[in-house]
Amino acid sequence: MKKASTIPISKIQRATKLVTTGAKVGVNYLKYYGEKIINSEEEARDKLNKSNAEDIYDSLKELKGSPLKVAQMLSMDKSILPRAYVEKFSLAQFSVPPLSEALVLKTFKKSFGKFPSEIYDEFDVKAYNAASIGQVHKAKKDGKELAVKIQYPGIADSIKSDLSLLKPFVTRMFNMKGKMSDDYFLEVQDKLLEETDYVLEISQSQEIVDACKHIPNLAFPNYYKELSSKQIITMDWMKGLHLSEFTNINTNQEKSNSLGQALWDFYMFQIHNLKKVHADPHPGNFLISEDFKLIALDFGCMKKIPLDFYNPYFVLAREETLADKKLFEEKMYELEILLATDSKEESIFFSALFHEMLSIFTQPFHAETFDFSNEAFFDRISEFGDKFAKSTELRSYNASRGSKHFIYMNRTFFGLYNLMFDLKAKDIKINNFMTL
Repeated sequence: MKKASTIPISKIQRATKLVTTGAKVGVNYLKYYGEKIINSEEEARDKLNKSNAEDIYDSLKELKGSPLKVAQMLSMDKSILPRAYVEKFSLAQFSVPPLSEALVLKTFKKSFGKFPSEIYDEFDVKAYNAASIGQVHKAKKDGKELAVKIQYPGIADSIKSDLSLLKPFVTRMFNMKGKMSDDYFLEVQDKLLEETDYVLEISQSQEIVDACKHIPNLAFPNYYKELSSKQIITMDWMKGLHLSEFTNINTNQEKSNSLGQALWDFYMFQIHNLKKVHADPHPGNFLISEDFKLIALDFGCMKKIPLDFYNPYFVLAREETLADKKLFEEKMYELEILLATDSKEESIFFSALFHEMLSIFTQPFHAETFDFSNEAFFDRISEFGDKFAKSTELRSYNASRGSKHFIYMNRTFFGLYNLMFDLKAKDIKINNFMTL
């Protein structure tokens, strides 16, 4: 993979890159209109999606930072984007061109005040892993194998301007309007700024380790504050397969169930006991150790769950709430899914839409145990997503609705469900976290 010797840092450089990409997308659409004359609409649309996904991802991987992070977030919900986008954007999880060796050393020295050779006994300047905000290197000190995460230069400073450039594209894609869309972007902006503060990440990581280390079949690295800074994190090097690599080769159902239970318990314990959750559940953040424990990594993105959101959110998840029209609508208003300004038609439409969605999505919470290998469950989610994406009636309404807290809570559950399905975990005890 070609290494990056520079990253566009200035506002003008980054805007120019996005404008150039927009021009390529425009050319792809011209080709699409020609293709429709020769081939079927479906074939032409598939070709358009593949071309656009490739051109957009090629641009984002050079920019790195918040544009790539947004792409990664979108790829986690496989029901929102066409498959071509999901496949390309999911590469942002752990397959991004790394910085060149020279730029690694320059970036490290600028952040830490010393070169790696002055800090560690050994340091590999070749990146082991590169993602949206930083890349990971192997190191050794005092006989310990270490992982050193280095943040890309200029990423934190470009977040606000990057999001202002991305906002028109995202609001058009999801038909978002008004003040609520501003609230959503501020929520994403604040979380991305937090993710670039590695001092905060060290603190959050240690908090989660201390609170969750008792959960069976779960493991964490140790973090080294004295070897870290605002753009550098040093932690134990954890040996294991990425979760997606493990699921590709695993044939042992018992191990799938055990790992799935650990993953589920980890998330339910955080959500219900800590009212704070690791809101970045993608395969690149989990390893499977040689003794088949789930290793959890990267706690830069932590979402606090306020009680005035937590309570109605989980009341809506109950089967009896879905059967009680009055209570259902009451919680919908509390969560700002239904708005006082809605017309009668909008109220009816969004009540029905969310009732159907929640009836599917909350099924795991309606039973003592759940089979996350059940393809029919995920097919229903996917079919609902297709219906949602094709709804002409939805496009005629303002889709900016729902508390800003939905962004990271829904992201968490979409990611968690996908990981549970990848593991093919069965017989998962839904409320097991209560006994831990």
